Amino acid sequence: MKSNVRRWAALAGAMLMLSGASVLLSGAPAPGQERDARAGRGEQVWVSQGCYGCHLIGKFGTPIGPELSRVGAKYEASYLRRWLRDPESVRPTAHMPKLELSPEEIDSLAVYLASLK
Repeated sequence: MKSNVRRWAALAGAMLMLSGASVLLSGAPAPGQERDARAGRGEQVWVSQGCYGCHLIGKFGTPIGPELSRVGAKYEASYLRRWLRDPESVRPTAHMPKLELSPEEIDSLAVYLASLK
């Protein structure tokens, strides 16, 4: 069952990319919110690592895992770094797999997610 869900998520993500969906999800920051370069790289990591296969940000992605459009309103980058490094160590019942990300990718992705408010 899980393999079918993952195949469907990958197919849905590929269809979004082929249909001309923008790779850059959030575009310019909202007035009053500065967007740092790490957040921009984190957004690229989100796409290149296929996070959209299980998560939504805005209307881009697949609603298998939690919706992340406002995750930064709930969690700070430091918490998100720990989560991305090893989800199970933060919450033993986590369904998210441990990702193979470099420390730089983890930092950028955490900063990007924390910017989503």
